[in-house]
Amino acid sequence: MLAQDAPKLIGSVAKESGLPIKTVRYYEELGLLNILGRTEGGFRIFDSDVLVRLSFIKRAQRLGLSLLEIKELLEVHDRGSSPCEDVKVKLTERLSEVDHQIQQLLLLKGELEGLLAMQETEPESFKETICPIIDHY
Repeated sequence: MLAQDAPKLIGSVAKESGLPIKTVRYYEELGLLNILGRTEGGFRIFDSDVLVRLSFIKRAQRLGLSLLEIKELLEVHDRGSSPCEDVKVKLTERLSEVDHQIQQLLLLKGELEGLLAMQETEPESFKETICPIIDHY
């Protein structure tokens, strides 16, 4: 067994992955990571592939996948199959969501620009309106 193939304690997993120990524990509790066992002192021992899994989890999260979706993909992998088709479906759905969000943000941008371009004067009485820019929206 090579040194890189040696099981890893949770502290070294956290250090090498750049994640807090709490996050590593949380991922294990959710079933995203598997432990080989525990030391006599109760520390979690992880298989050598834990860093590959953590890298996958972090990248998938950055792409907008939920931990539940990531767990489903890892389960496919753990059964010996490639989750790539499932990844394509999820990323296509995510792309659709991003397109929708972009459209909503462009509408909001237009509304904000329009409101800021208005040449309204200060109201004569603050009882009539608080701020005409927003009140005339």
